[in-house]
Amino acid sequence: MVIPALNEAGHLPALLADLAMAPAGLIESCLVVDGGSSDGSPSLSGLAGARVMQAPGGRGCQLAAGVARSRAAWLLLLHGDLRLAPGWCSAVQRAMAAPEAAWCFRLQIQGAGPVLRLVELGVRMRSGLGQLPYGDQGLLLPRRLLERAGGLRALPLMEDLDLILRLRQLGPIHDLGLPVQVDGRRWRRLGVWGTAWRNARLRRDWRRGVDPAALAARYYQL
Repeated sequence: MVIPALNEAGHLPALLADLAMAPAGLIESCLVVDGGSSDGSPSLSGLAGARVMQAPGGRGCQLAAGVARSRAAWLLLLHGDLRLAPGWCSAVQRAMAAPEAAWCFRLQIQGAGPVLRLVELGVRMRSGLGQLPYGDQGLLLPRRLLERAGGLRALPLMEDLDLILRLRQLGPIHDLGLPVQVDGRRWRRLGVWGTAWRNARLRRDWRRGVDPAALAARYYQL
């Protein structure tokens, strides 16, 4: 279990409480990789029973450092502002008992309104038909499969897209059948269509070879 976090004190306790519901043996260790928080996120994570390490440089760098520190045969990669749905333990156990593959949750954005539900439907189609889930949906995969894909690269942004594009060359990415709820703060601040447009431009520029560090600067300044 690896959770990259930066100033997520308002969300980490709830996520770690969700994870604490796991039966004995399902989670070998819970590692929060902090990117330099100033809001007490590391202390809160430690109090909730998680291991904590520091790794600056962006979410991809945090994930890469956490994966390197972990020794678990299975990895569950979750952003720090997610909430897990009831039944997530059983879904993860079924996936781990199935033939080796990568798995993702369904995206659920916190907030009311038909436009957000439309976004969620689009993400579900992109993840299923397009085989292109993103990091905010969570990712469950065996370490051996990650290593076959070339590992998780320490990119300051777009680390999820970079990994998914390599994973899907090795086999399908399966749906765990349950949602994770992501905080809707960026959707509220920029608006639904503004957020979608901003994200699409970032992905386009990454595919065109723009430096991920420059993309991260654009992303985090908003």
